[in-house]
Amino acid sequence: MAPPSGNVSRPGRALAVLAAVIVLLFLAIVGGNIGSPGQWSKDFKVKLGLDLTSGTTVALRAQAPKGVSSAQFAADMTQAKNIMANRVNGAGFTEAQVQQQGSDIINVAVPGAGSQKVVNLVGTTAQLLFRQVLLEAPNKGATTPTTTPTPAPSASGSSSATPSSSASPTASASASSSAKTGALGSGAASGAGAKEMASRSHNLTAAHAKASATPSASASASASASPAASASASPPASSSGLSTVAGASGDASLVSAHVQTLFNKLNCANKNWKEQVGYTAEQYNNPNVQTVSCGSLSGVLYKFVLDKAHVLGKDIKSASATQSTTSVDWQTNLNFDSAGGAAFGKITEQMFSKYGTQSALDQLAVVLDGKVISFPTIQGAITGGSAQITGSFSQAEATDLANVLNYGALPLTFTKESVQSISPSLGSDQLHAGLLAGAIGLLLVVIYCFLYYRGLAIVAVSSLVIAGVLVFEAIVLLGKYQNLALELAGVAGLIVAIGITADSFVVFFERLRDEVRDGRTLRTAVERGWKRARRTVLVSDTVSFLAAALLWYFSIGEVKGFAFTLGLTTIIDVVVVFLFTKPMVTLLARTKFFGQGHPLSGLDPARLGARAPWRSTRTTRVRAGAPAKEA
Repeated sequence: MAPPSGNVSRPGRALAVLAAVIVLLFLAIVGGNIGSPGQWSKDFKVKLGLDLTSGTTVALRAQAPKGVSSAQFAADMTQAKNIMANRVNGAGFTEAQVQQQGSDIINVAVPGAGSQKVVNLVGTTAQLLFRQVLLEAPNKGATTPTTTPTPAPSASGSSSATPSSSASPTASASASSSAKTGALGSGAASGAGAKEMASRSHNLTAAHAKASATPSASASASASASPAASASASPPASSSGLSTVAGASGDASLVSAHVQTLFNKLNCANKNWKEQVGYTAEQYNNPNVQTVSCGSLSGVLYKFVLDKAHVLGKDIKSASATQSTTSVDWQTNLNFDSAGGAAFGKITEQMFSKYGTQSALDQLAVVLDGKVISFPTIQGAITGGSAQITGSFSQAEATDLANVLNYGALPLTFTKESVQSISPSLGSDQLHAGLLAGAIGLLLVVIYCFLYYRGLAIVAVSSLVIAGVLVFEAIVLLGKYQNLALELAGVAGLIVAIGITADSFVVFFERLRDEVRDGRTLRTAVERGWKRARRTVLVSDTVSFLAAALLWYFSIGEVKGFAFTLGLTTIIDVVVVFLFTKPMVTLLARTKFFGQGHPLSGLDPARLGARAPWRSTRTTRVRAGAPAKEA
């Protein structure tokens, strides 16, 4: 008997759609390496969590400062989490995870790192420091110190090395006036770094500064100083014989020999530049020592030598982002407390009176966790306790800088709740145990299918293989583009998924065998059995997916990994049942082996106890006395 009209099954289309899905996932994974099969092994690599490799998980609890509102504390927690993420990413760790648990706990998981290293990296309160720039150069990689002796500077050499002495009177007056009014001036750099510094647009001025036509005495003195006086008062880096970095500006004579050596070899293009120079968190956050650092402006990397910190982030009372009243640009406003205002006024007055705006030495770097966030030019003594950083800021840039400064004003102290370390050997053992458990579960399902379903087991095993291929591609793809790392709990979810997939084809096969027991042909039984089975399969998978979604939403930590893989494999199970299991059974029903119910097909009517096909019989009633009809 043919299938009912109007319900013709087209298994070829479903199988073609499934093949297209598999191919598209494959292409998304290999990406640009489609023509390089030798690179595919790297593309098809599953990222593993630290419990399957090695690493450390640290749980840190934040202590809320007194008088801080819950909303502010929540904002501080978010900022702290972002800073910790920047720390671990900046240190070169891959697949690190920083997650907030509850309202006051941050979990940091770093694969491949020792416990003490991770604790030192994220367990200390972020340090915001204001440091004067002593040396600066555009980053061009590490340089090799030269042993060529440098001759003593002559008057002409000093003149050429110090642009302030050779600048035109108009330029000098303009710079002085700009310093007095608080407007941004590009300034001039000493040494070969003048070209790079000329493009800057960040300045630090007193808030609400008023314009004045009279240049300040200190700035005028700096601008009108003779070449000889400039050279003797502040020897440029090029004449000190210490700096070997091309384009360096500043005063190398103010730098210790050890820090100068670090500056020479520093390469800010290296993400692990702190480790390159041998710095720990304690060293680059120490306000009492000179340090080297890195920063960027308009996409250009710079490296610095920074002086001791005389102003700390805790001295900031508040910071905010506002739009400038004179332009469309945004600016960041700073307000210091009484102690911070006095310290800030003292350092800015010293810097401006001594250096004016004519060298790298007039820059005050804002440093967070050892990295230069901003290095504006001092445009005058700022003694009122309020300042503003101006430049070509967008609203987002000014707000981000204000957030950084505010975090220095409201630091959160963290205490270690727990530290868990996974050794490489333990992670390897757990991975092998998970794979062994999955292999045993899969083998038992295959054995059961062949013993009970016989020939139909081919469809069952093939369904499991297709599901495995789709799950593998999905996990690799998510790991590549969403940084998904498979953990031990996720492996448990994949093992449970074997049972979910097996349950789906068991429901279909049993409905199919019921139809055969009722005496229907296999082709008809496939369509009728599928109608009854698909509703059950969808209800079962929907319940499983909802359970996984709720578990993922309400759980924390590794349980989320279990819930995620369980939900992912449930969706894939629906795809496999509709696009592979049912179409394959439809195709097999058209073959002689399955269609005629071979004893090894698993659909033998006699073995299933099928009833004989129903046929109607007619009984002819003959009325009494009526003549019999002749044949």
